[in-house]
Amino acid sequence: MAKAETIKKRAPVTARRPPVGASPGTLIADPAARRSELRLTLMSPDKFETIENASIDDVNAHCHAWPVIWLDCTGLANIPLIEEIGRIFSLHPLALEDVVNTGQRPKVDFFEDHAFVVVRMIDDVTAHRYEQIAVFFGRNFVVTFQEREGDPFDPVRKRIESSMPNRLRARDADYLAYALIDAIVDSYFPPIETAGELVDSIEDQMLRAADKHQMRRLHELRRDANVLKGVLWPMRDALATLIRNDVSYVKPETKIFLNDTLDPSLRLIELVETQRDMLTGLIEMHVSLSQARTSDVISYLTIVSVIFIPLTFLAGVWGMNFDPETSPWNMPELKAQYGYPAALVFMAVVALGLVAFFRWKKWL
Repeated sequence: MAKAETIKKRAPVTARRPPVGASPGTLIADPAARRSELRLTLMSPDKFETIENASIDDVNAHCHAWPVIWLDCTGLANIPLIEEIGRIFSLHPLALEDVVNTGQRPKVDFFEDHAFVVVRMIDDVTAHRYEQIAVFFGRNFVVTFQEREGDPFDPVRKRIESSMPNRLRARDADYLAYALIDAIVDSYFPPIETAGELVDSIEDQMLRAADKHQMRRLHELRRDANVLKGVLWPMRDALATLIRNDVSYVKPETKIFLNDTLDPSLRLIELVETQRDMLTGLIEMHVSLSQARTSDVISYLTIVSVIFIPLTFLAGVWGMNFDPETSPWNMPELKAQYGYPAALVFMAVVALGLVAFFRWKKWL
């Protein structure tokens, strides 16, 4: 017996916003925000250095001493720390407000000396929980803000830490920003491909036998596909905006790589659209199969009822208690020596005759 599936509950998505009438750029931490921690990565073409649990003093000491620095802030609870980071890198206060007000739509904003990119990544594959990642980058710095630990940046970190000279350390901050955004886009492929395999598996199960648990799972998957569609389309628009920019701190050669990231985002959208269409078709097929199954059950029950109606009539007639000794018209067959087996044989003949008639009519 298959185990009952657990209904997946989703936490409501709420955005923490400043009070009505507050000054633009007011930063207010979400009470559920994680503790803020800094990771500082310093890069040059021939060397690198990583400082775990870095402090603001470390940032101040190294922000102008290396060709490119990457500051990764995990957790958004420490508002003074975020404000200090904004002061050091001259980040726009309205952009910082969007950092702490998670749930933003993927977008790109350009300022005089830096760009602000909001993207969303899948934080929990099984629950399809999304996390906002904010990316600031200028001529020589990249600053990322994450809601919690866990990100798809490990391949980028390994490239930075490689002992061999590589393009990532040799280029400017805009290329590092591209590498991080590209890693986020690529992180969507595994869960979407896993969902596609699950859809195929459910389709095979339905062709064998449809059940109610499949319908619930199909609706959950279609809801996930709708959420993915709502995330991927704005991200595609943000990437297109990033490619069409004319700011000096995004080099033309980096735009070529950004354009290469746009293609996977379009492919992701196509995959999600295809899965959504498949899920819609499977839901309709499940409804049709369920209706056909119900119709078959009703047909069989109707046939059984039709067979037993004349048998019930005969049993009712022979069950009337008229005394044959009072009148010769009062059911004289009750006195027959083989009346009972004869009645059973006659009823069996009637039932078999009806079954043969239904088969001749191709109703069975």
